[in-house]
Amino acid sequence: MEKLFKLQEKGTTFQREILAGLTTFLTMAYILAVNPGILSGRFANAETFVGMPWGGIFTATAIAAAIATLVMAFTANLPVALAPGMGLNAFFVYTVVLHMGYTWQIALTAVFLEGILFMVLSLFNVREAIIKAIPANLKKAVAVGIGLFIALIGFSNANIIIGNSGTIVGLGNITSGGALLALIGLTIIIVLYVLKVPGAILIGILATTIIGIPMGITQPFGGWSDWRPFAMPEAPLLFKFDFTKILSFNFFIVFFTFLFVDIFDTVGTLVGVTTQAGLIDNDGNIPRVKQALFSDALGTTVGAALGTSTVTSYIESSAGVAAGGRTGLTSVVTAIMFLLALFLSPLFLLIPNEATAPALIFVGFLMIQPVTTIDFKEPTEGIPAFIAIVMMPFAYSIAEGIVYGIISYVVLKIAARKFQDVTIVTWVLFVVFILRYFLR
Repeated sequence: MEKLFKLQEKGTTFQREILAGLTTFLTMAYILAVNPGILSGRFANAETFVGMPWGGIFTATAIAAAIATLVMAFTANLPVALAPGMGLNAFFVYTVVLHMGYTWQIALTAVFLEGILFMVLSLFNVREAIIKAIPANLKKAVAVGIGLFIALIGFSNANIIIGNSGTIVGLGNITSGGALLALIGLTIIIVLYVLKVPGAILIGILATTIIGIPMGITQPFGGWSDWRPFAMPEAPLLFKFDFTKILSFNFFIVFFTFLFVDIFDTVGTLVGVTTQAGLIDNDGNIPRVKQALFSDALGTTVGAALGTSTVTSYIESSAGVAAGGRTGLTSVVTAIMFLLALFLSPLFLLIPNEATAPALIFVGFLMIQPVTTIDFKEPTEGIPAFIAIVMMPFAYSIAEGIVYGIISYVVLKIAARKFQDVTIVTWVLFVVFILRYFLR
């Protein structure tokens, strides 16, 4: 282990790395319940939506997370874990499938092609150049907007926020039933987070699930009589692709949005985690960053082939770093835990929407935090960021938020004659997004 991961050089020990890996898994294992719930349509609240099979998504989620995290461990030697990303899975279902009308097979195709391009960009260092070309405030706005979008989905899934013909939306009945259970779960997660308890989100989900049993909300399909906590994993959804729409303009928008969000989510996570771990060099560079980015891209490609949405680096890895993780051994432990979870699918299937909704709401809080660093005092920066943020939840589409954010940014820069602020990449995106209204 010392020879492979350089534990002494990184100032850590074998025991500390094991603990850190377990901590990271506890903080992000909620994705094993939430991701299949979103992609299968259990959270979609749409009768016409034919979702993907829950068991196959669960298997794909666990295996894709394990493979991507192992690649990160052995090629980049970083304590960073990966799994299907929150926000990207919501975009997959709520925007691409429900809003735009594509099948989930076409959505998987977009993820697969994005992953392949991602690998090419990572190998030739083009990814970093693209990141630098996109306006900084818009990058932050995308994360904030996705946070609001995810929180809205959580509130809706729990029926805390409901449709209202008089006021568009309104407050549901929070004194009983699922909404009350979700509020209890949210309170548990918040209290545990404030107390700095590792795995606050996962513990909150499990506690809420247990509380839901006497309330009659938590119950397995078919009743308790034949329920067993262990089961062999179901087969993943291997290579369920559909290339019939890849030349359409809207498909490009879908493809680009997956790529855009994945790029900035991954880089932001890598910078945050490695800075916290003290692994950044004196020039502010991430060690073995090319290998780290390639791990993310490979995870996305493999994940799509297995049948899940975009795989990305998880900011929850910072919990493992706080527990002492400094090397890829932390990631190895986390990956092993994901593989062991494959045999516990009945436990995760038992978790109701009302127990995972609080996790969605709280992840929204975690993602909205960059709003404090956006420059709202400069109108040509702040207004496009504001538009990008509010369009995501209000239009119920992450893609529309990005589109209108870019368009308004360029228009305002032109009006203010600040042409030097608009990069070539941003000009290209502006033209492409304008053309989408004429080439549908």
